Amino acid sequence: MNWLKRFIRHVWMSPLILKRQFPSDTLAVIGRAVTESEKSHRGQVRFVLEAELTTGQLWTGVSARQRAIDVFSLLRVWDTEENNGVLVYLLLADRKVEIVADRGIHRHAGDERWRAICREIEHHYRKGDFLTGSVTGIQKISAELAFYFPAKGEHANEQSDAPVVL
Repeated sequence: MNWLKRFIRHVWMSPLILKRQFPSDTLAVIGRAVTESEKSHRGQVRFVLEAELTTGQLWTGVSARQRAIDVFSLLRVWDTEENNGVLVYLLLADRKVEIVADRGIHRHAGDERWRAICREIEHHYRKGDFLTGSVTGIQKISAELAFYFPAKGEHANEQSDAPVVL
């Protein structure tokens, strides 16, 4: 990717653009989708949106994937009892969706499954359908979690279900 084009996209990106694509009612629906999905499995799903990276992050070449891994750590998504936390991360300026899964679920689903879900989310986003893309992604991730970590009665909600806007 051309570094200059990427830099310009990030400089011109604004949290206001993110807010326009993901208004508060859309964020609320995404949060409810996470809450509802977690009734079918013991995993934890976090949904994080970020408009742009800082100049320093761009200068050092931080990719969307690297930033997603940083956010996974920052939010302690890895800190679940069964190592089954999953982060969905959108970097709007790069138009990239990344999924980072903890080792408990990742060893079952694997990279290719997560990439396929990312591509499906991005497909909806390219059409401007951010709500459908987000909810579809949550449902697909939850299907993986429900298959490998099905719900067993009551279980603790170890992570917040509310989307995070950085």
